[in-house]
Amino acid sequence: MEPPLAFNNEITQAIAEFVRKIGLPVRAARLDHPTFLPGIEVESGAILIDESRLTYPGDILHEAGHLAVAPATLRPTLSGEVDLPGFNADVVEAFAIGWSYAAIVSLGLDPGIVFHRDGYKGQAEALRNNYELGIYIGANGLVDMGLTRVGTNAAADGVAPYPHMIKWLRD
Repeated sequence: MEPPLAFNNEITQAIAEFVRKIGLPVRAARLDHPTFLPGIEVESGAILIDESRLTYPGDILHEAGHLAVAPATLRPTLSGEVDLPGFNADVVEAFAIGWSYAAIVSLGLDPGIVFHRDGYKGQAEALRNNYELGIYIGANGLVDMGLTRVGTNAAADGVAPYPHMIKWLRD
């Protein structure tokens, strides 16, 4: 059994607990070296968080999104800047963004936590606006993975549509 997580920031704590609850390993860690996102590192499919260096808790969800959309067999092999071999990086990025938006909505937190001012190469506000308008970038890929449903397909299947998720991890 994994030890309980303990972070000082309530949002960091809630996000870390959510990510662990859906089945992705999360650990508090000391990261004394540069990381792709401040205070976060992926190591063998686990998310390591150094809260003292973490700039934006929403970045945890984004990295979790990359792991969640990776095929289950590949997930434990991923470390560093998550790159899925044989997959288009831009497409995977869209899936991770869509996944992280669904996660922040599920948590009942402000989407601005994921779409913060320094995120997405200056496009965070535009992305947030798209999602708030119902333009769900990456959602069709999540549908193809069996993670969610959209529109009339959701209704026909008797489930709530995206951003509701049927399951959080790709098989």
